Amino acid sequence: MSTYTILAEAIESTTEEKNSDFLTFLHPVTSREEAMTHVDGYRKQYPDASHVCWAYVIGNTRQPKTQAFSDDGEPSGTAGKPMLHVLTERDVGNSLAVVVRYFGGVKLGAGGLVRAYSGAVSEAVNRAQLVQVTPSVQLNVMVDFARETKVRHLVNVYQGQIVDVAYASEVSIDISLPAAQAAQFAQQVTNETAGEAVVQFEDKANN
Repeated sequence: MSTYTILAEAIESTTEEKNSDFLTFLHPVTSREEAMTHVDGYRKQYPDASHVCWAYVIGNTRQPKTQAFSDDGEPSGTAGKPMLHVLTERDVGNSLAVVVRYFGGVKLGAGGLVRAYSGAVSEAVNRAQLVQVTPSVQLNVMVDFARETKVRHLVNVYQGQIVDVAYASEVSIDISLPAAQAAQFAQQVTNETAGEAVVQFEDKANN
């Protein structure tokens, strides 16, 4: 899992296409429940809107944990899917896009709708701030006192962080490491401690 980008903060913008107004809102989200809470909020805020379309992607846009979209009554494939496409192509992870449309009396056609919804989200992304995220994993190293210094040195080499240390008959070191470095770190700990250290990975990665 390599470094990826996520939406840093909420942003909004407005575009117009043939008298139809498109109000676009981007929100950082980390779950479907959070995304749907925002969508419900906009439905209540704009009850007279023609459509409230949305798309979200959770995690890395190249390997998302989950993603979904809704056309909310627009012709299938003309709203939510183009919106999601912009989020993934622009690498806007952990994000929800909501586009509130007020119909202006002129039908746009399928191609026009795709361009309008894509353009609306693109305009919002142009204004958005993105931040880089490096996925990390948590692991524990059990080692004797004599080899503690070696393990600490390797944590620094692999740009990790020592979260906690407990001393008993052995030293228990809780470590957070970039996910991409973890396997190599574990192997080197084993090599440099002559197999005496015990390395255990936690079940879940932090993204």
